[in-house]
Amino acid sequence: MQNFEQVRCHLASNGFRTTVNEAFVVGVELSLDGGRRHQSIFLSELHDDDRRCYLRVSTAVAPITGVDARRALAFNWNSRVGYLAVGLLDDVPYLQLCENRPYDSLDAAELGRLVLEIGGMGDRLERMLGAEGDLL
Repeated sequence: MQNFEQVRCHLASNGFRTTVNEAFVVGVELSLDGGRRHQSIFLSELHDDDRRCYLRVSTAVAPITGVDARRALAFNWNSRVGYLAVGLLDDVPYLQLCENRPYDSLDAAELGRLVLEIGGMGDRLERMLGAEGDLL
């Protein structure tokens, strides 16, 4: 993958259901657990200080209120893929599961795996933190 347009085209041509399609943001809805659960994943483009481009894959997990910060930090320490951060969703702070990857190390297979892994792990975290709810 060299740029965001290649990411967008790959998602569209490989059966991912897109829900948002803006200049540098694509939303994907995953159907999980035999269609009983769903998870929204967002892909966007970031730039570092040297203007190197990165793809961010993220999913909202739970409102930050009532979340035990120690559990979130322990997850970050033990996680091999993805990290937890706080981001706004409709002006409400949410715990987000994120992964940033430079385009030059991202191929089509890795993109698909990353979307599915972040979506599945995000849904598991949502279940754990949200009393089995499926808000996102």
